[in-house]
Amino acid sequence: MHSLMVADDHPLFRDAIAAVIQSGLPGTELREADCFAALASALDADDDVDLVLLDLNLPDASALDGLRELRRAFPAVPVAVLSAESERATVLGALDLGAIGYLPKSTPRPDLLAAIKQILDGQIYLPAEIMRRPAEASSAPPATQGATQGVTGPADVGALEQLTVKQLEVLSLLIRGASNKVIARELDIAETTVKTHVSAILKKLGVGSRVQAILAADESTLLACLARRRAR
Repeated sequence: MHSLMVADDHPLFRDAIAAVIQSGLPGTELREADCFAALASALDADDDVDLVLLDLNLPDASALDGLRELRRAFPAVPVAVLSAESERATVLGALDLGAIGYLPKSTPRPDLLAAIKQILDGQIYLPAEIMRRPAEASSAPPATQGATQGVTGPADVGALEQLTVKQLEVLSLLIRGASNKVIARELDIAETTVKTHVSAILKKLGVGSRVQAILAADESTLLACLARRRAR
């Protein structure tokens, strides 16, 4: 049985997400908070939750500020963002702050349930339709820019050339939001092999996490490099 906390100030949306969770994850203990203060108070009293689903636009915590404070105050509590915001920079900023998933509120019900299950299974969830959009450095809001400080800029061709063809393929799927399971299926390899490739990618790009690898990867440069390597 899982324990989930939904932090959203709209009662109708909390009811909707509760219906999704209860239908697809029967027996789940579901707690609710309508503002950041209520969320923090509830976690102060009992932080034994498997996942917090956090809206980025709570009345007392806007944009990424609430997530940043939540990660500071409760670093052991897993958090996934549940938001109407769909900017790629915000998605990556949330992940760089420690979110383990990003769920757009527009996600269809079956996909939303699948995403929650994926996160509870220990995978990071990224919305593929957002991650496929080209990165625009100038579009990042100040909160996101601050969140990604210390992360290197886009990897140059020389860094990408260090990767094998298979590693380039894995990275191209990573930046589109694919989980290890999806990557394994797409490339017809084992999930353990995917993890090995991801570790090698992080080492060769000089980054410390999957999120930083995504931030460092410019998709057009990566795909051009992959095309050249395949043509050899």
